[in-house]
Amino acid sequence: MPVTVRTFAQRFSATRRGARLARLLTAHQLTAWGFSPGVGGYDAAIVVVAELAANAALHGRVPGRDFAVRLAYDERGGVLEIEVSDTHEKCPVPKAPTSDDEEGRGLLLVEALADRWGIRERRGPGKTVWARITEASLRGGSA
Repeated sequence: MPVTVRTFAQRFSATRRGARLARLLTAHQLTAWGFSPGVGGYDAAIVVVAELAANAALHGRVPGRDFAVRLAYDERGGVLEIEVSDTHEKCPVPKAPTSDDEEGRGLLLVEALADRWGIRERRGPGKTVWARITEASLRGGSA
C-alpha cells in the first residue's frame, strides 16, 4: 500500500534563529515533497510557518523550552496541515493593528493565507496553533 501521508516534525530553540530555521526546513521539506517555490500556495505555506514560528519564539517563549513544528501532507486528501506548538499557556489573539503598529499582523496573514486555522490544547503545557492549506492552493489551482 502506498504512503498517503507524509510527515515532518522538528523541535527548534525558541529564538529568532530557531524561527528562521523552521521556515528554511519547511521550504526544503515542501520541495522534497514535490511542491514548487513560487507556484500556488507553496509560498503561503512558508509564510504561515514563518509567522507561527516567530510567534512561538517571541510570544510563546518559555525560558529553557523549545517550540515544535509538524507538517503532515495527506496526498490522498490533498491537504497540508501545519502545526506549531509551544509551552506558553496564553493563546494568541488576532488583532487589527493600526497603520503605525510595527507588529500584530502575523495571525491576520495566517488567516488570509490558510484555508482554515485554529488553536488547540496540547498534551503537556501550552498550545498548538494549526493551519490547513489545500493541495489546489499549494499547486496553483483554485481552493
